[in-house]
Amino acid sequence: MFRGSSFHTIDDKGRVVIPTRFRDLLRKEGSPDGVMVSRMDQCLLAYHFEDWYRLENRILQLAEKSEYMRRFRRIFIGGASECLCDRQDRILIPPMLRQYAGLSRDIVLVGVTDHFELWSRENFEKEELTLLNDLKNPEARNEIAKLGI
Repeated sequence: MFRGSSFHTIDDKGRVVIPTRFRDLLRKEGSPDGVMVSRMDQCLLAYHFEDWYRLENRILQLAEKSEYMRRFRRIFIGGASECLCDRQDRILIPPMLRQYAGLSRDIVLVGVTDHFELWSRENFEKEELTLLNDLKNPEARNEIAKLGI
């Protein structure tokens, strides 16, 4: 499982070093060395290839064929990119995805159990503030309390 957060930089060409603890999870026997990356919530989501294919299958099997789901598939699946590791254990993030997430220099990689996210440091700090504000809402606190935290 992907856990924890770490600060990194993205170089001018859009390359990011994947932390060893994440790379070890990605390197399953017979799997390509890299991730599938897509976009959501002003950040990028990075999945192991096997997990990505399972997610695609779940999306395709949904009975819901609403306009919303068609649009979601178009953007989420259509905007995804295969990002393979180079010899320095870096992945190259395509310009379109970098632009979407506002990745320019300082970034944060965040493990979120079945995938990890790439955030601009600025957007991640805003996300942290949003959570702090959400915790003032009794409904949000009650939802989190159900976890036993």
